Amino acid sequence: MGIELLCLCFLFLQRNNYVQGTCSQESTVTCEDCLLSGPQCAWCFQENYTDLTGIHGRCDTPENLLSKGCQLNLIEFPISEVEMHRNKPLTVATQENNFDVTQISPQKLTLKLRPGKSLRHEETIQIKVRQTEDYPVDLYYLMDLSASMDDDLNTIKELGSTLSKEMSKLTSNFRLGFGSFVEKPVSPFIKTTAAEISNPCRSVPYECLPTFGYKHVLPLTNDAEKFNEIVKRQQISANIDTPEGGFDAIMQAAVCKEKIGWRNDSLHLLVFVSDADSHFGMDSKLAGIVIPNDGNCHLDHNNEYSMSTVLEYPTIGQLIEKLVQNNVLLIFAVTNEQVHIYENYAKLIPGATVGRLQKDSGNILQLIIAAYQELRSEVELEVLGETGGLNLSFTAVCNNGTIFPHQRKCSHVKVGDTVSFNVTVSLSSCEKNKRHIVIKPVGLSDTLEMEIYPQCSCNCRAKAEMNSPKCNQGRGSFECGVCVCSPGYVGPRCECDESSLGTSSCKGSAEQSSCSGRGDCYCGQCVCHPSLYGKVYGPRCECDDFSCVRHRGLQCGGNGDCDCGECTCHSGWTGEYCNCTTDTSACVAEDGTLCSGRGECICGSCACTHPGASGQTCEKCPLCSDPCNSRRSCVECHLASDDKSPGECSEKCKLVDATVSTAQDYSEAKSIPCSLQGENECITTFLLAVDEQGRTVIHSIKQKDCPHLPNILMIMVGVTLAILLIGIVLLCIWKLLVSVQDQKEVAKFEAEKSKVKWQTETNPLYRGSTTTFKNVTYKNQEKQKGAMTADFY
Repeated sequence: MGIELLCLCFLFLQRNNYVQGTCSQESTVTCEDCLLSGPQCAWCFQENYTDLTGIHGRCDTPENLLSKGCQLNLIEFPISEVEMHRNKPLTVATQENNFDVTQISPQKLTLKLRPGKSLRHEETIQIKVRQTEDYPVDLYYLMDLSASMDDDLNTIKELGSTLSKEMSKLTSNFRLGFGSFVEKPVSPFIKTTAAEISNPCRSVPYECLPTFGYKHVLPLTNDAEKFNEIVKRQQISANIDTPEGGFDAIMQAAVCKEKIGWRNDSLHLLVFVSDADSHFGMDSKLAGIVIPNDGNCHLDHNNEYSMSTVLEYPTIGQLIEKLVQNNVLLIFAVTNEQVHIYENYAKLIPGATVGRLQKDSGNILQLIIAAYQELRSEVELEVLGETGGLNLSFTAVCNNGTIFPHQRKCSHVKVGDTVSFNVTVSLSSCEKNKRHIVIKPVGLSDTLEMEIYPQCSCNCRAKAEMNSPKCNQGRGSFECGVCVCSPGYVGPRCECDESSLGTSSCKGSAEQSSCSGRGDCYCGQCVCHPSLYGKVYGPRCECDDFSCVRHRGLQCGGNGDCDCGECTCHSGWTGEYCNCTTDTSACVAEDGTLCSGRGECICGSCACTHPGASGQTCEKCPLCSDPCNSRRSCVECHLASDDKSPGECSEKCKLVDATVSTAQDYSEAKSIPCSLQGENECITTFLLAVDEQGRTVIHSIKQKDCPHLPNILMIMVGVTLAILLIGIVLLCIWKLLVSVQDQKEVAKFEAEKSKVKWQTETNPLYRGSTTTFKNVTYKNQEKQKGAMTADFY
């Protein structure tokens, strides 16, 4: 509780300092400048008022000015006020003369507002509204007479009598009127052949009227029989497209006040009956009609809309403007298919209601009575006029005093009951011209007119002394206690001539403001404005001792001095905010090293750089030494978790002070990468990190590069095939070499053969088949000869 009170006191002092600073720090050299500085600022125009702060000391809060010696009657501090001009009491009972009925109070007032959001400069007005009993009602029945509404036309032929009878129970002064519409008589909304123009229903076949935009048939009258007679004479017409020209008809019925017969002091009800949507805005561009709707009455001598083929359909915004301006309450009586469309329209149009119409308008009487009762049970305020820059806040006080903040509508109100609305008005900024706004209940002609005058000028100016001798022999006017110098002269008493001194010496450059915007250039020198926050100084008021950065709420962290926007740190401190100590004693570990060799000493505390290191001096490091191999059993158990129970792996991991995480919540930059080779020669990779509780966490476990067992059969088959292949290759090589050698020998033989030259002689190698030997010892030669021959044969 004590801390909360201390904080509240601190905030109050800060606000008070801010308020005072706002009034005195701006260029408040005149009374008007002071009032525009803020809604809490006041001006002392006491002539002999002296203050060390000079001319700017005249602008301050009223309390401070009084404490400094300024007289109360010499303080200019305009406040907001209300002046009533007409506030007639609300009408309680029915008046014979309706012109005397008053349903809103007050009726006219003037507001003088001081700009700003201060409570003392806003005004709250209570507006009371009472709907008078037996208030006159004007009801204008506007009917769609396209071909699809033929059965509806037959249904309402006696509506005038029955409706007048029912409405007589609610009001003694009731009038009825009638009008009809179809569509703009131009292509592409209708067929433009001569036969179709004269009888647009000929294709049915049926005889009907040519298409028309809007007809005002019967002015408002209390003769119900005349209404019935007029309705019985009506004939339908036709067009091509589904949407009708109903918004053209609504516009004319609302603005043609004299022809319709709307009374000033009556409830204006416009009953719109249709079974189709309506064209609006720029739909008529399809027909080449581009002139915007002007919102004026254009009924000719036959009471027909003469500008149907010239002007565009009205927009929703134009309809809202004219309906509100003429206090017309719109009742949409449409078929079930069109209800959702017209409900969207009704949300935009003040006071509009929507009723579900039966196919033949059989329930039109009940629908009108229900809509009338609904409208009479609601009171809603609307604001007319320019409200930009004007802050309006409504609070409704409805039945039994029930309060509804930020609402301007009361529902379930009985006729004759009084409801009130508290309206708070304030101005955002000062304006030269007055404002005129109107607040009125929706659908009623009673209004509250408000004239709003901004309070931005000082009354003390009325006593100004032109060319006063108090201002250097008439070189200025003495206004509200100060001199307003004539052109060419400056200074508290207009004692300096600008032509001889100039203000260039008070500016750092041509683009900069004089005296940095924090002082006044008097006679070529800057006189710096005083500040509640500190000292403003420098040749051009460019320096101060309070604009340095703050650390923990203290300027320069409380460890330095602010000099011209920069911190000058005391001994033992450094940094932009002087928040960084140069003392390293807190970083020394038990072993005498800085941050245990695992970090850097920054601003008197250790910033651990080694992954997993923590503690005041980085003395804790579960990931130091050999963190990877020591967690082998935990990692291998996790990889083989399918063959082992969860409890077994948990025990192994607990023994090495580690846990396994499958989440991806740990940064790889702050983790140690590990790689281990298992018994199966598989390479396992994982990362080690330290969580917020200082526990070692193993994550991102992956197994890769595992060798496979050799396939003996495939090796044997491969070796056998390799041997066979080598043998075949060797045989092929041998065969190739032999073939090459044979080719060489044949070629050599052929070459030698071609060189031989043969002669005819006996072959020296030849031996004849007969050989004769002569036996020298045998005399008979012939006999010997024969014997030798016989031996050879």
